Amino acid sequence: MKKTAYLGAAAIAAVAASLATPAAAQDAGTIEVKVLGSAVLPNGEVDSIEGGTLATTVGDLGVQTEASDNVVPTVAVEYFFSPNISVETICCVTAHHVDATAPAALEGGNLVDKIHIIPATFTLKYHLGAAGGIRPYVGAGATYFLFIKDEVGAGAISALGATDANIDDTFGLALQAGIDVPLNESFLLSLDAKRYFVKPNAHFYDADGTELLETQHKLDPWVLSAGVGFRF
Repeated sequence: MKKTAYLGAAAIAAVAASLATPAAAQDAGTIEVKVLGSAVLPNGEVDSIEGGTLATTVGDLGVQTEASDNVVPTVAVEYFFSPNISVETICCVTAHHVDATAPAALEGGNLVDKIHIIPATFTLKYHLGAAGGIRPYVGAGATYFLFIKDEVGAGAISALGATDANIDDTFGLALQAGIDVPLNESFLLSLDAKRYFVKPNAHFYDADGTELLETQHKLDPWVLSAGVGFRF
């Protein structure tokens, strides 16, 4: 009878311990793949006028700009070096245009059109909480914005006489915070916020190839994402 009682007590203790201990997850070597919807919310204002034959004229006019928002699908791949430390990279293509907001004569004029960006980004992340549970995280890393397509807008054609526009690929910084909520041992819900700090230069040219204007823009987008992930 005592032996049976001991065995029963041991079984109850084992069950209690298993319930109290989070499921093993996010150990070293774990890979997570997330499919997200991302709102890309850039600034786009002119930070400085760098040069060009119309630099003084544009500076005197007080030309100012903003970039359009976009919502795009995003894939994130994350590798865990330990239960708390991981590295993440994302893949997406986002499209925007840049419009003038000042002076009044140019307001709403499209200066750069159909800008397609690949924000190649790597962040090192630190995860709080126990593996298998709800896990907030913070991260930071480097980004390289590849501008794979950019066209001169109708506003730049009429205001500057430009026939071509080009935006330089640019390095920058990314800060990150978010939370992962497990749905089961393999799937999770993820909410993520990134703030990028990127200042690309835009160039406007006339038909002869003369640079009319070079401007630096405070792009600095917020990227707000939500989606599901798979851990293996």
